[in-house]
Amino acid sequence: MSDTTQRATVAAGCFWGVEHLFRKNFGNGKGLLDAKVGYCGGSTAAPSYRAVCTGDTGHAEAVDMTFNPNIVSYRSLLEFFFRMHDATTMNRQGPDVGTQYRSVIFTHNEEQEQIAKAVTEKVSREWFKQPVSTQVIPAAQWWDAEEYHQLYLDKNPGGYECPAHFVRNFPPLSA
Repeated sequence: MSDTTQRATVAAGCFWGVEHLFRKNFGNGKGLLDAKVGYCGGSTAAPSYRAVCTGDTGHAEAVDMTFNPNIVSYRSLLEFFFRMHDATTMNRQGPDVGTQYRSVIFTHNEEQEQIAKAVTEKVSREWFKQPVSTQVIPAAQWWDAEEYHQLYLDKNPGGYECPAHFVRNFPPLSA
């Protein structure tokens, strides 16, 4: 990564919808340079979708993004992350249940960890008015999901979208 590119890795339930909403809101010159769906946070090497769906790998369905911090801040991406999923449910988004659907911010450095913890605390207090289930942990090995999962909702416009994935209208966070 360079001064004009950074990584952000998050998990917020079914990765198709997460990727789709981030691309829709931050693509086309709004700071998101690329996004891939895959697996992170577990102990199984080279996991498959089928294996991750068992809940036995420890991996979460996640999205790994490359973004330009001169156009969109890491904090802005995280605030959107909390707007687009239900961070109050443990290991669940809507009808999708299991540890692979947990809410996680995988940080890539100390600065990201500090920002993630501060944003998580603020949204818990100001937006959800209760503790959130979101974990903030250092990014582990990333594994790309199978090719047919990449840009899935672009390729399959009528494909499954988790009903918990929509943009919530919260007021701006305090400074």
